[in-house]
Amino acid sequence: MASEKQKILLRSVVISGCCFVAIVLLNLTSIFTGLENKTYDGRMKNTASTVSRSDDIIFIAVDQDSIDWAQKELGWGWPWPRSAYADIVDFISAGKVNSIAFDIFFTEPSIYGPEDDLRFAQAEKNSGKVIQTLFVEKDAYGEESILLPIDVIRDNAAIIANVTSKKDKDDIIRRVRLSYQFEGKEYPNLGFAPILLNKENLPELPLLDDNTLLLRYQKTTNIYNPYRASDILQSAYAWKNGETTGLYTPEDFDDFYVFVGYYAPGLFDICSTPVSQVFPGVGVHITTIDNVLNNSFVKKLPGFVQILWIFFLCLFTGFFMALAERNRSQTKIVVSIIICFIASCLLAVIVPYVLFIPGFFLQMIPGIFGFLSTFLVSLGFSYAVEGRQKRFIKSAFGQYLSPTVIEQLIAEPEKLKLGGERREISIYFSDIQGFTSISEHIPPEKLIGILNKYLSEMSDIILKHGGTIDKYEGDAIVAFWNAPLEEENHAFRIISAAMECQKRLSELRSEFEQLCGKKLYQRIGINTGFAVVGNMGSQNRFDYTMIGDSVNLASRLEGLNKQFGTYILCTEATKNAAVKYGADLEWRKIANVAVVGKNEPVIVYEPLEKNAETEKLKKTIFEDFDGAWELFYAGKFNLALKIFEKHSKEDIVCEKYAEKCRELISNPPANWEGKWVATLK
Repeated sequence: MASEKQKILLRSVVISGCCFVAIVLLNLTSIFTGLENKTYDGRMKNTASTVSRSDDIIFIAVDQDSIDWAQKELGWGWPWPRSAYADIVDFISAGKVNSIAFDIFFTEPSIYGPEDDLRFAQAEKNSGKVIQTLFVEKDAYGEESILLPIDVIRDNAAIIANVTSKKDKDDIIRRVRLSYQFEGKEYPNLGFAPILLNKENLPELPLLDDNTLLLRYQKTTNIYNPYRASDILQSAYAWKNGETTGLYTPEDFDDFYVFVGYYAPGLFDICSTPVSQVFPGVGVHITTIDNVLNNSFVKKLPGFVQILWIFFLCLFTGFFMALAERNRSQTKIVVSIIICFIASCLLAVIVPYVLFIPGFFLQMIPGIFGFLSTFLVSLGFSYAVEGRQKRFIKSAFGQYLSPTVIEQLIAEPEKLKLGGERREISIYFSDIQGFTSISEHIPPEKLIGILNKYLSEMSDIILKHGGTIDKYEGDAIVAFWNAPLEEENHAFRIISAAMECQKRLSELRSEFEQLCGKKLYQRIGINTGFAVVGNMGSQNRFDYTMIGDSVNLASRLEGLNKQFGTYILCTEATKNAAVKYGADLEWRKIANVAVVGKNEPVIVYEPLEKNAETEKLKKTIFEDFDGAWELFYAGKFNLALKIFEKHSKEDIVCEKYAEKCRELISNPPANWEGKWVATLK
């Protein structure tokens, strides 16, 4: 018995060691960077409220209210005369302000004439505290050039600083560089320039290997209590006239670092940061100086700490799995394995998360993959040796895979790849239209019976077509195809399942109406794309599931049905893939739409059965609709409206487009981009 225990422990050490070495080597290739960035962003966003901000920063916002005030009270059009900024500088500089940094480009002469530029330049010179900005741009060949302020403004500024951000490959700004060199001259970052101007000593900075620093963001720039430019100007004019009616005095800005930037919709540059996809660019520079003043940059832990962490997780999981294998009861083995997974997962997630609160960055994904690989290799080896693999697969996957798929896994267990595999899948989201209002009028016990019947009927169809049930969320069903087993025709299968689900629900509609008093309709959203699929655990669940942008898109399409009055919507990717393997259907192009949370639009389709009714609609409505569709996305709303109104009474999609046309005609977009922007999830 003792020798068997030693054998199991030795095997766990070997497996842990091999997995550790593999993960460390993979980590050196930066293969985990994309996923790590996502976890980093999540930690940044969720811990932002735990970080104190500096009280020495003031942000003066040229917002829409200020622009409207200037138009009404001073008759200023846009852009403002530079004398306005001169007045702000004169007013603030009358006190003992530390610096006044402009995140505004003055690269062209003022439209109000050279005197306007001279007025601003004189204010800069008198102040000695004004920081102006340059911008670095790259041409198609990667050659860099810089855009500087016009000479008179540049020459009178205290410092010229760089506002070009250091973006990661996913265009998210997580880091900042101290300075930028161009043609032998060094330009400090706009967030560091005020420190240099005041000759203050920088704290010891946690520089990365590429001489950048990891920024620690607040949730929003609003936490810095922006001052309206209009309030500053009113105070400046009152002060200039010797009045005491102004909101502020120059002394209110003593010892502050002031930033001035645009904050009106359409004027300020929008950046993607870990805390927001629409973060004002000036907020990045404010965050930088905030981090300097508070010494709150994120500190990446040394490489050896990361290696030790991965080793610990692999060893911890390996020993835990060895202990689980020593049980003789199948139930105890399964329970122990689940506990091992949850404990390792919690360690891998919680420790890096907790460390991030005081600002220490420990990579999370290599640790997760370290414990996952150790867990899975140990599990696979154990069941291969002990002959338990079949029982494990049946117990672990029986709740969300069809019996046919389970038998295939048992026959070919090597096809089971767990722990976060990236692959192309077809994703299915559905829910019942108006289910909340239905549930409010039905006793809970009766509602559960109705819901169970509906979910059973729909799930049987999904499983029959080879789908994997991800989860049930109330009346919603989430499923996917092409995992864990590969299916070349997964897009065809998902469309077939969706069509059959709708057909089966129509057959049951009268029965459900008798049970709940209302007819049941379901909305389905479908997408085909790459996602990460695998077994993932938490404190309460252990599921084979999926994550990724393609999953989110399918979810959005389900809700998008509401805006068009449709019941199945799929992406062009699904449609094109389905057509290759059959799916002899009519495909109605519905919209070129940017779903909630995304800027890039996708073309979505409604699959329809080929029958006499569809052929009739094709000739009487769809051909006209296609023409109006082209007019609409070309921005010719009046012409499109006439066609949509022609069919709006007999076609809900035409009705929805007619409503949208009228909305856009009443409120013309400033810059039509040829896409329908969804407003609801």
